[in-house]
Amino acid sequence: MKTLTKAEEQVMKVLWKMEQGLLMEIVEAMPEPQPHKNTVATILKILVEKEFVKIENLGRIHRYHPAVSKEEYSKNALTGMVKGYFDGSFSSVVSFMVDENKLSVKDLELLLKQLKKK
Repeated sequence: MKTLTKAEEQVMKVLWKMEQGLLMEIVEAMPEPQPHKNTVATILKILVEKEFVKIENLGRIHRYHPAVSKEEYSKNALTGMVKGYFDGSFSSVVSFMVDENKLSVKDLELLLKQLKKK
């Protein structure tokens, strides 16, 4: 799966939340400062080319739908980050998070419970 730029990711987050939308609906749902509609249209065109978004033609208007789920993209992005920065070791990620005080003992206990369930 291809990666997204920050701008593409921002548009995808809006589209994932909306589930579908016309260009102006997507622009209006963007966080402030809202980008110009031409900018969003260009990003949507790129997202279609990258196969992240599908277009439904309604005459001269297009309705956009996510072609990739947020969960699927998140899984791929996280796996890529782990491969790229932690040599593919998820345990190194957890160790890093503990060292950076991003995971508490309670968080680790919850993770352990999840692992035991599986």
